[in-house]
Order: sequence, then structure tokens, then C-alpha cells
Amino acid sequence: MIVSQGAIYKTHPVKNSFLTYIWRLKPCRLNIAGFIARKVAFNNNQSFSRFIIRLAIAATTISVAAMILALAFTNGFQSAISQKIFNFWGHIRVQHYEPTKSVISEEYPIDRNDTVEQLPKTLAGIRGIQAYATKNAILKTAESLEGVLFKGIDQLYDSVRLQSFLKEGRWMQFPDSGYSNEIVLSAYTAGQLKLKTNDQVLIYFIQSDGSPPRARKLTVSGIYKTGIEEYDKLIAMGDLRLIQRLNNWLPNQVGGYEVFLEKQEDMDLMNEAIFSRLPMLWNSKTIFEIYPNIFDWLSLQDQTIGITLIIMIIVAVLNLITCLIILVLERTRMVGILKALGASDRTIQHIFLYNGAIITLMGIGFGNLLGFILLWLQNKFKFIRLPEDMYYIDKAEILVIPWQIVAVNLGTFFICIAVLTIPSLIVRKIQPVKAIQWK
Repeated sequence: MIVSQGAIYKTHPVKNSFLTYIWRLKPCRLNIAGFIARKVAFNNNQSFSRFIIRLAIAATTISVAAMILALAFTNGFQSAISQKIFNFWGHIRVQHYEPTKSVISEEYPIDRNDTVEQLPKTLAGIRGIQAYATKNAILKTAESLEGVLFKGIDQLYDSVRLQSFLKEGRWMQFPDSGYSNEIVLSAYTAGQLKLKTNDQVLIYFIQSDGSPPRARKLTVSGIYKTGIEEYDKLIAMGDLRLIQRLNNWLPNQVGGYEVFLEKQEDMDLMNEAIFSRLPMLWNSKTIFEIYPNIFDWLSLQDQTIGITLIIMIIVAVLNLITCLIILVLERTRMVGILKALGASDRTIQHIFLYNGAIITLMGIGFGNLLGFILLWLQNKFKFIRLPEDMYYIDKAEILVIPWQIVAVNLGTFFICIAVLTIPSLIVRKIQPVKAIQWK
């Protein structure tokens, strides 16, 4: 029998059951390395290598599934928290230019501006724009006091964005004239003051000019909870017209605008476009600039996920290397016979590389299947719960980004194949005579 690279010719039969497959073939050209690799990989005989192959497939499966889960959970975590902030404060805030103004302080009044309010119609990418104002206040009951930042909104405010936060009651109702005597409190504030919906609470508004606080009695119409401690411990919501009256503002004066975008990825570009359309002494800031701490914390998750991906790929690679070395050692006699028959080192290397590719592809396939099954179960049954006071969400959220899944699969495959060339070099050192005598 004559064997050349990529070719095999029938000359005489042999007794070896594995090579019988070769001699039964008619003279033809075929991928001998791929043919033998499939026979080795899908060998039904009980052997140690069969166990090692299954172990390598299982390790690759777990690694790929872990990477898919880590990406989906991290994306979901970042998206859920970011969306809470955007729904509550918008993506961009427009106010009077005040370079020394702190994040939590009352705004300098600005006049309503038609150019700004028409931005959703004139600038693509803006979903909505809504006026607001804030004022420091103290809530008082017979038992305790609680400081809040009273956020005033008007009847045009899109409360649908906040609907998921509402736990009890309803949002304020706005009368045609005057101002609403209702207030929406956070679950934290309501708990501290032992209030529930339809209860009345006395609120003292702090006057910025140093005059005595001005008191109003308001009815609790609803109770909300964002899960973000910085908001739940601070913000109460009411009628913008009440703040206008307390501050002696004109009816067309507001504290600022919240701008809601179609895509948060466009925030910086849209902020530049909006700023160019603003009147003199007005300023616009992205929510990233206003609340950098939360978003810096979220961005740290990208570093964590990067470390996780590296660890999982290393685990998969090490298992495959171990598997391939064991396969080479167990198939030493086969290597010797192939060399004696004229097979080149390159052809034999390809046998084990093909074997590694088969194991890697099976592991990637099963890993995707396992990963998406677990994601589906979490999405349906929400069995992974989180302490909301620590993570801002009460359950693990999921967001699958297709290109990331493709990158994980392709990256795992090519990295594993590239690394597997190292143990496959062992076959070059195997001598046919000694290998055939190997038992």
C-alpha cells in the first residue's frame, strides 16, 4: 500500500480493524487526516481516550455556556439600571448655565422656549422633551421628619416611563387651574414616615431667599420604588405649578428640560446638536456627566466580564490540550504504523488537529444550547434573585447581543485551534519502530 499526503491507494488487506477502513476503499483521493480523525473521535470502543474526549467536550461546553451567560447577565444588568436612570431623569438635561451648581440643588428659572420644546420634531433621534423643576422640602408627620427634593412635573409629563416604578396608588392628577394637592412618595420615604396612599402629609418648602419655610398639606396619591437608593431616599414628585407659585415664578418659567433619546449610544452626539440650538446662557449635560458615579460603577462590569471571558477560554484551552496529548500518547502505535506506511508528519498532525476541531465544535454547539436554555429559564421563571438595596434590581436581567455570541463562538474556536498546534508537534518525535512496539 502506498500513502501520500492527501492520497491513498489500495494494495493489499491488513488485519488491523482500524486500517481495514482504508484498504476497503477503491483507489481515490480523500482527506485521509479528516477521515481518520472522525474514526478516532467517534470511536465506540471503551477506552480512556473516549472518556477524555467526553470530558474535554463537557469542559468546553461549560466554558462557552459560562461566557454566554456572563455576557447576557452583564448586559442585562447594565441595561436595566441605565434604563431606570434614563426613565427617571432623561438622557440629557437642559438648564440655565450654572458652573458652580451642585447636582442636588434648585435650578435658576428659564423661560419656556419653543425651539427647545420642538426639538423632537426638528432633530431626529429625540423621543421626547419634558419640563421640570425641583425644590428642597421637609415632610412632617406626627412622629417624624424626612428631607426630600420635591420634583415638579406638569400634566404633559409622560408617566408611562415611570409606570414600572409605581408600587401602590397612582400618579398625580392635574387640575385645569391652580395646582395639584397630591404627591408621590418613594417606598423608603413612605416607610420612614409610616404613610400609605390617601394619607395626608405636611410639607415645608425651604425658601432660597432665607424667608421662613412655606407649608402645604398634600395627599399621598402613589408610592414608587426605583431600587436606586440615591433616588428612593431623596425624590418626591408633585406639581410643577406648586413650585412656580412658591418661587414666585411666572407661569412660563421652569427649572429645566429632560430630553429623552431613541438610542442612548447617541447621547454625546445629540448633546452637541442640542447645545448648538440652545439660547445664550443655557447649557446641556448628559446624564453621564451629572451622575458619573453610577455609570463608572457600571462600566467596571466590563472589566469583570473581560476577566471572566479570559478565564473561561483558558479553561477550555487547557482541557483541549490535555485531551490532545492523551490522544497522541494513546494512539502512538497508530502513529507509528501510519509513518511506516509513508504518512508524513504533517498529515498525522492534521489528524489530531481535526480531532481537536471536532471536540471544540461539539463543545461550542452544546455550550450554546446549554447557555440559551438557562437564559430562557431565567427569563421565564426569574429564579436568580438579587438584593435590590445592593444591586438596584431584584432579579437578574438578560440582554443578548448577537455579535457578542458570534464573537465568543469564533474566538473560542480559533484560539483553541491555534493553541492545539503545540501538542500536535509531539507526533514529529515519534519513531515508527518504537511506536509499533508500544503497548
